[in-house]
Amino acid sequence: MPEKFARVIIDISHEKVDRPFSYAIPQSLEDQIKAGCRVRIPFGSGNKERTGYVVGVSCEAGYDRDKVKPILGLVKGSITAESQLIELAWWMKERYGSTMNQALKTVLPVKQKVKGAEKKYVRCLLSPQDLQEARREAQRKKYRARLRLLEAFSSMPVIPYEAAVHQLGLTAASLKPLENQGIIAIEKENVYRDPAAGIRENTLQKNSDCALAAGQGQSGHDTGRPRLNPEQQAIVQDFCLRYDGGERGISLIHGITGSGKTEVYMELIDHVRSQGKEVIVLIPEIALTYQTVMRFYKRFGQNVSFINSRLSAGERYDQFERAKKKEISIMIGPRSALFTPFKDLGLIIIDEEHEGAYKSDSSPRYHARDAAAFRAGQTKASLVLGSATPSVDSYERALRGEYRLYTLTQRAKKDSRLAKVHVVDLREELKEGNKSIFSRLLQEMMEDRLRKGQQMMLFMNRRGYSSFISCRSCGEAVKCPHCDVTLTLHRDGRMMCHYCGYTTKKPAACPSCGSPYIAGFGTGTQKIQAMVEERFPGVSTLRMDLDTTSKKGGHEEILSAFGAGEAQILIGTQMIVKGHDFPNVTLVGVLAADTALYAPDFKCGERTFQLLTQAAGRAGRDNQPGDVVIQTYAPDHYSIQAAANQNYQMFFEREASFRRMLRYPPFCGLLTIQVASGREDALESSMGAVDRWTAQLRGGRADVWVIGPVQAPVYKVNDIYRKILYLKSENYDILIQIRNRLEELWDKAGFSGGASVQYDFT
Repeated sequence: MPEKFARVIIDISHEKVDRPFSYAIPQSLEDQIKAGCRVRIPFGSGNKERTGYVVGVSCEAGYDRDKVKPILGLVKGSITAESQLIELAWWMKERYGSTMNQALKTVLPVKQKVKGAEKKYVRCLLSPQDLQEARREAQRKKYRARLRLLEAFSSMPVIPYEAAVHQLGLTAASLKPLENQGIIAIEKENVYRDPAAGIRENTLQKNSDCALAAGQGQSGHDTGRPRLNPEQQAIVQDFCLRYDGGERGISLIHGITGSGKTEVYMELIDHVRSQGKEVIVLIPEIALTYQTVMRFYKRFGQNVSFINSRLSAGERYDQFERAKKKEISIMIGPRSALFTPFKDLGLIIIDEEHEGAYKSDSSPRYHARDAAAFRAGQTKASLVLGSATPSVDSYERALRGEYRLYTLTQRAKKDSRLAKVHVVDLREELKEGNKSIFSRLLQEMMEDRLRKGQQMMLFMNRRGYSSFISCRSCGEAVKCPHCDVTLTLHRDGRMMCHYCGYTTKKPAACPSCGSPYIAGFGTGTQKIQAMVEERFPGVSTLRMDLDTTSKKGGHEEILSAFGAGEAQILIGTQMIVKGHDFPNVTLVGVLAADTALYAPDFKCGERTFQLLTQAAGRAGRDNQPGDVVIQTYAPDHYSIQAAANQNYQMFFEREASFRRMLRYPPFCGLLTIQVASGREDALESSMGAVDRWTAQLRGGRADVWVIGPVQAPVYKVNDIYRKILYLKSENYDILIQIRNRLEELWDKAGFSGGASVQYDFT
């Protein structure tokens, strides 16, 4: 039997992740050592015993066999959160074709300790009788500062150090003798950086206001449970019964907008937490953090925390430390929250599971849904997906029986109904002389809501003032010098590339022909805001897009202001139409429903339907009826018709038939191979090699179909040229085998010109 070797990373939680080291696996441990195991190994010239994590097993030592040391043994005890994450990283590497280092950097986003803040206290060590004697002595000797401190101890035996210094006038020198005499102790406490502090204060204030209005006391957080309707209760009962019976697996909750999926989530969380388990709740957008954390904090108090990309390294480190120490049991956040180091994970919830934000754009190009399914399997946890517009992939899996399907067909709030949707054909508007971005129907409804003091949202999935600048003489658009896209004009005169970030001033003349006749075309959120304020003078507006939310806390600031009624109209990109609940919003205007409809992506119809349905769900969420106006140049497209009817089944049946006929996921696996280089000649040669290898690896198989090579939808981004090859097969394992063999051939070829290859499974 060949000897086996383990690749081990040393002390992940204390050292920088650099590279794995090879260790021989003793025969007695061969059946127990696998990726993710925690082992004891000799390390360094002194063979100091350390702990490490196995990241791979092979029959090759990797270097001189005589220098390879043996593993000493397995670390006793239950599997750690870190080893779970190491095993998850290995799975991601194998599944998505990244390097191990890339996978480790993804699942271990906080690798080094970030020094935290420290808080000091002055504690009285005297008995009440001794304290009285010490006060009398201080009076006799006229120790004024000491007397102030001793008198303060009468009502407060522990005083913050800052208060002792700044309010009582003591110094470190005056405190030292008291410490030496055993009268006081200076205590230190590490203080966690708490990103949820502001949200909690806001929640507590609202709870306090509600309690005072009702003539009740303040309880810290609202422990009252909402009354579930029969549909909600049926889901909760069935899930809990199965969970208690040891049945885990994956469930999909398909509920219309406003059907109370969050209330169901909280009941499931409550049940799982009652068994000592921890919970991860994934949300697709940072913009949803504020409202989501507030709602969960009202129910679960200090047990809740969150992470996202806007937190500092210290804040992220502290939240993960709190999770390790079981000081919190619920973590909320975008896909990176999936890697929270909980030791007793019992439930993962993915809200708005259809969102594209759950797919990583960088290597490893993992999907949070599939990674969550693997992690749930590691810990014998349940995975719950929820959406009003489930992805075609998830819904098909539910129909196949791979997921348990639950449905919510009614809105949770009494007297709340789905909004009435009106589809406006912009072609007809133009024929009848209306050249405004606002249809006549939308203008009438906006005037009506303004008179009634109600709120509205205007959705335009394009930020900036104009889509692009074009010359009226030669017809050339002003493009980014580094990417094959036009620059977007902003209101302050900046022109920006939203791919690479290149920024320049608006030119006075056409860069191509020198003509002064250049102007902006198209409309973005900035221009919409200006047009609204011009059309409705004095109306208060807020704008929410990447420009207005770039600073930390930007999302919370805008949403809080709108929720407090500080503006009547919220204008924004897709971040305003996802998951928000504003009772006074009774009108939603979708200004350009066709923005994503004809994108070069087989999912464009699905994304359009999801966006429009989610947008429609923001109106009339309370007892006031709501209206939605969808403005489009393609009113007969099935995605728009299904969204107007808020009919998921209608959309799914049509979309699924197209996908099945054209061999697209979920009925066929899709492997995208992208080759990139800063030199076009290097790109051509490297992609040509990949094309030839692919043909050889297929070996004439009839169950693998190839499309391309073709230029990427945006051929050049940040001075990098890109080409794509697509492989489709109903046998997913074949695509993985081809990918693995291509990786080997690519590594051996050693292409010049900085060519790189990237793989993506759909």
